[in-house]
Amino acid sequence: MTHPSHDGRPAGRLPNSLVRALKARAQKLDPVIKVGNAGITPELVSSLDAALGLHELVKVRFTGLKEQKDELSPRLASATSSHLVWRIGHCAVLFRARPREGAAGTSAGAA
Repeated sequence: MTHPSHDGRPAGRLPNSLVRALKARAQKLDPVIKVGNAGITPELVSSLDAALGLHELVKVRFTGLKEQKDELSPRLASATSSHLVWRIGHCAVLFRARPREGAAGTSAGAA
């Protein structure tokens, strides 16, 4: 299931068919967020959270701390309540589905 749990974290694993589709989409993406030597800062998490809210699927490039990317990628996913879809090279791809229109907890008219 891909529905968020009550604590905001995504529940379960993504279905393989969705992972394959997301990987195909991600190949065409440019990195939106870059993780430098400062690591995972509150500002970086906030920017990534906003990017996931806009795009659902976001590519993150590790320009610093490249040797720690395997450790930091799941931490980014956890911090943003998203799924780590893929790690390739010095990039990680994260996915968080947008809430459906009319779902409880969404505000109408926000622009």
